[in-house]
Formats: sequence, C-alpha cells, structure tokens
Amino acid sequence: MNNLTTAPTLKTTRLVLRGPERDDLPAFTRFMTSAPSMIAQAETVTAEQAWFGFLAGIGHWHWHGFGFFIVVEQSTGHPVGRVGLIKHSNWPDVELAWHLFEGAEGKGFATEASFAVKRWACEVLGLERLYSYIDCGNTRSQAVAKRLGAVTDGTRASHEPEAEVWVHLIDRDNTSQET
Repeated sequence: MNNLTTAPTLKTTRLVLRGPERDDLPAFTRFMTSAPSMIAQAETVTAEQAWFGFLAGIGHWHWHGFGFFIVVEQSTGHPVGRVGLIKHSNWPDVELAWHLFEGAEGKGFATEASFAVKRWACEVLGLERLYSYIDCGNTRSQAVAKRLGAVTDGTRASHEPEAEVWVHLIDRDNTSQET
C-alpha cells in the first residue's frame, strides 16, 4: 500500500476510508470515463482527464489538508467509491461530496462514509458547516443528503448553476451516527 496523501484512515462498521493509492487509478478512471451515473449527468471525461483529476485529488490533500477518501468495503477489500471534502479555488465553501463506483449504489455506503467524514471534519478540522452541491435532477444524491440531515432552500450554486446548495450543520453532540 502506498498512500499518496496525508489522509488519515477512518473506519465504520462496514467501511475503511483511506487516502488514494496508485492502485486506485484504474477504478477511478472507469468511474470517470464510463459510470452510468456520470453518463446520466453528462460528466464523463477522457482517461487522460481522469488521470489529471486523480492527481489533482492528491494535490488537494496536500494543499488543504483534506480531500476525497477512497472508500473500501471491509468484507471484500475492494474500493466502492470516494467520499470527502473538497474546496476548489472558485468555490465559496467546503463541500461534502460522494461518488460511488458502479455496483456499490443502494447499499448505504455513501451515507455511512459521509457520516464518518462529517465526524472527522468536526472533531479534527473544527468545521461547523459543510455544503453539498447536488444536481437538481440527482434524486439519489438528494436522498443521501437528507439522510445526512442536510437541507436546501433551492438556491443554486454560483459555480455550478445546475446544482442546488445543500447545507450540513454539524452537531458536535451528535456526530457519531452511522447507518
């Protein structure tokens, strides 16, 4: 194992969240270039663009001290997606985001991993509020946001006009929830 970042390892009942490793690139590339969820949102990229995105994710950890965790199912040892915190240069706030690889959807992994990231964001980073920018037509991600306790007033993200802004207030007394 060759963790390419300073990411800690977080564990939940079923999952391990860790920093990206070189061996994660093929699964990430498949997701970015051909996952049905990416196709449905017209967000697929080329393999070269996926490579640049993977490297940018590694750099994000070094720049901000947070980023995407690779989510691994404990029982199989296979990566099932990525969940984490991101803040691009033109974004107003820190986003809590999740992307599940094909075949991992509908099992509660995004919710379980996101609760772990919220807890880490509160306890280690001292954050009190996170945001998710969710495409207006992405009902599955909206359902995850609701399970996480996020709310939206329908406001659109200035940097992503097709996305609604969902707000996650972090309750310091109740950050240990898991599904």
